[in-house]
Amino acid sequence: MYGREALVIRVAVIEDDRRSLAHIKDLLRRFEEENACRFEIVEYRDGDEIVENYRADYDFLLMDIELPLLSGMSAAEEIRKRDADVGIIFVTNSTQYAIRGYRVGALDYLVKPVDYASFAETMKRALLHRRTRKDQFLMLNTRGGRQKVRIRSIRYVEVRDHDLTYHTLEGDIEIRGTFREAEQRLTPEGFFRCNKGLLINMEYVDGVDGLDVCMGSDRIRLGNNRKKAFMDALNQYMCR
Repeated sequence: MYGREALVIRVAVIEDDRRSLAHIKDLLRRFEEENACRFEIVEYRDGDEIVENYRADYDFLLMDIELPLLSGMSAAEEIRKRDADVGIIFVTNSTQYAIRGYRVGALDYLVKPVDYASFAETMKRALLHRRTRKDQFLMLNTRGGRQKVRIRSIRYVEVRDHDLTYHTLEGDIEIRGTFREAEQRLTPEGFFRCNKGLLINMEYVDGVDGLDVCMGSDRIRLGNNRKKAFMDALNQYMCR
């Protein structure tokens, strides 16, 4: 079972061999069980499938290089033109493409057949890389399409009826979505649920006045019995 604060990671696996695909998914599931994370996995059978209509909403790509129509390396080069942040991990029969891989900023190469120890070591490094990136982004499904938002720019998230409002430094963004999904995605990034409908970014907390959290000109009320948990989370955030 996943804890409420499990880190949710979106992964695309691009692999044309069914056995290799199943093996990679087994490795991901085992890694989930041993670490506080959950993978959302999307499968592609060829490089052209992911390049067509690519959206920058993945954390990692696990990419075979030798694919039938568009090679993994060529697909990665096209993806890099649209997404500078996604972590690319090549899964291949050979490391002969290593030099070319540096051009697309590949995080690592895993040589088939991939053993779990190597896979786990690579994923741990990849997650560390993800956490230490200066900027991380969310892709929000707005009424007019999709919008890429820097997580660091989000001050707080508020639920109203069935709508979520992301209050950012650049302005408010309203989307259809669930508060639970927002909480699962943002809690590992330094956000705290103050009450049933408000999630705040600890970076913008100026102080606490009684049960009110002061964030600039905004005062956000803590829910019943949430103050101790909030102070503990704030101290942990300030010391990290």
